[in-house]
Amino acid sequence: MFDQAKLDALRAKYEGAKETEVAPERFREALSRVLGSAYRRPMPYAGVPTLLDEPYRPDAATLPDFAGLDIALVGVPMDLGVTNRPGARFGPRAVREIERIGPYNHALAVTPRNLCNVGDVGDVPMRSRYSLDQSIEDIALFYERVRKAGVRPVSVGGDHSITYPILKALSAERPVGLVHIDAHCDTMGQIDGTKFHHGGPFRQAVLAGALDPERTIQIGIRGPAEIYWGFSYDSGMTVLHIEEVDRLGIAAVVERTRAVVGDGPTYISFDVDGLDPAYAPGTGTPEAGGLTPREAQAILHGLKGLDIIGGDVVEVAPQYDPTTNTAMVGAQMLFEIFSLVTLGLRFHRRTG
Repeated sequence: MFDQAKLDALRAKYEGAKETEVAPERFREALSRVLGSAYRRPMPYAGVPTLLDEPYRPDAATLPDFAGLDIALVGVPMDLGVTNRPGARFGPRAVREIERIGPYNHALAVTPRNLCNVGDVGDVPMRSRYSLDQSIEDIALFYERVRKAGVRPVSVGGDHSITYPILKALSAERPVGLVHIDAHCDTMGQIDGTKFHHGGPFRQAVLAGALDPERTIQIGIRGPAEIYWGFSYDSGMTVLHIEEVDRLGIAAVVERTRAVVGDGPTYISFDVDGLDPAYAPGTGTPEAGGLTPREAQAILHGLKGLDIIGGDVVEVAPQYDPTTNTAMVGAQMLFEIFSLVTLGLRFHRRTG
């Protein structure tokens, strides 16, 4: 029923007021960060696009301490490890082009940029656009510098072969655990003369002592490639096919995931082909019957409070998706991982 008194009260409060003055208290700091002293929201179509609209800090990667960053957003534009459709080298650029309307994660009740010093440090420099082996080496060397600087990386690929050198670099002190959302287990062996390809990074990570298979869970697995994943079972990984996700339900999947990875250091690797191609067609190896974005987000939200040391979103190949939906979903999953890192069990902001 229309209430004139309530309308008058709303007019008195909101007409001519700034959101930073009248919004709920939990939103005001984030609003102030977005709007600034000039009380203007940056034009999303102007300037240099960055991952999650965070500050562009290419200088940080040239400094031993990464300019005091707590979290580095990194592009890894390399797709020399694909088995069929190339194009994920354009993934970081596509994700940078996605506008972020606001910085608040309502499901996790956090504005992650307020909990850390974060910047987009640009792309991993690689010596050759032609050599997969050299690119793997270059990625590992870059992330070793990230680790030594005490920075937690959140990255965009690139194909899934990039995750092996990242894990290798981050596991200097002990093997890490893994939450892996994907249509494929990616534990295949050598094919066509190379062990470095997007179908096998997690076999290589286990064999290198970088990944603890008993603290690894692979979620959403499906499709005709099951014959290649014997290593996952033999090594002790937990594999949840999409049918099991349906049968168990998201809450039980989250419970199983938390039980598998425990409270040790854990990495999240999100392949966009873990989603149904109706939502993410722009990828190299799509598989029908996958997760919805909402299901994937719910799984990630359930990981709040784990010791998340970093993560990646891979296999965004934008040229197969003129709608830009795949890049948009990829950016959202990147934001979820970024949020989880800041809420991690052992995450501490290094400086004010």
